[in-house]
Formats: sequence, structure tokens, C-alpha cells
Amino acid sequence: MNQPGAVVRLLPIGEASLADIARLHNDPQVRTHLPLATMAFDEALALAWRNEKARLWSEHGYGPWVVELNGAFAGWGGPQPENGEADLALVLLPEAWGHGLAICKAVLKRAFDELKLPSMTALLPPSRVRQRGMQRMGFVPDGEFVIDGQRFVRYRMFAQAA
Repeated sequence: MNQPGAVVRLLPIGEASLADIARLHNDPQVRTHLPLATMAFDEALALAWRNEKARLWSEHGYGPWVVELNGAFAGWGGPQPENGEADLALVLLPEAWGHGLAICKAVLKRAFDELKLPSMTALLPPSRVRQRGMQRMGFVPDGEFVIDGQRFVRYRMFAQAA
């Protein structure tokens, strides 16, 4: 999957296979960066997760997409409501991590151009020690945020900066 010029596609979240969702959320490398993930994903939990993400679209008019690289499942990402704002979530299989910038740009383009979101935040757990890429993309530091007792570093990007 890690090749230059990879084709990024963002598809409706309902197109994610339950097996792919479970595989992603159970990957030990991925879980290192998901401090809120406390239990193993089976297909029943994956179905509930997928339904919850689809509900975001009907209730808020935005939500995450399935991410494909060169036709293969790579993860999921997109805006999600967090404390009254759109927050960028991106969870990728380790073999897709080298494509994070291209995937992020695709997600931001759709969020700002198609969904007309005025800004987006991004919450990174402290385990993500490399955070300078956020600023290179145009995000600015915006304090810290705590969810369920877990601390996150918050960044923000305004549509004009994208």
C-alpha cells in the first residue's frame, strides 16, 4: 500500500466491511494511539460502531468516510461532532500510515469544499509524539482537551487556511 501516487478514495461509511473495521480496531499498533478503545472489536461491535458513524451523517450532515488506498481498505476518517464542533478523526492501518498526509488532505478538501465546514479541530493523544505535521498542514495549536479522563492535544484549522 505504501507507494508514491497512491489513489485515495473516500467512500460512505456504510461500505466498510465489518471484518475490516474489527481488524483495524484490534490492531495492536493502532490501539496504541486510541486511548479510548478499551475492548476488543468483534463483528457485533463493529456493526454498532458503523451504525453509530452512519447516524452522525443523518443527525449532523457530516461524519467519517471509509478510506481506500489503491482499492484496498486503509481505515476511516472524517469530521465527527465533538463538543459542538467538527473534529477530524483519522484511524488507519499501519501499512497506510505513510499516506496520512495525502489522506488528510483528501478529507479536509471534502470537509471544507463540499460540506462547507468553517473549521475543524483535531485531537491527538500524547502517544502521537510527531505532531509537527499538523502545523505543516495548516493546523494551529488550540490547547488541550480531556475525554473520559484521557488528555488530548487539540489543533484547529479554519477553512480559509486549507
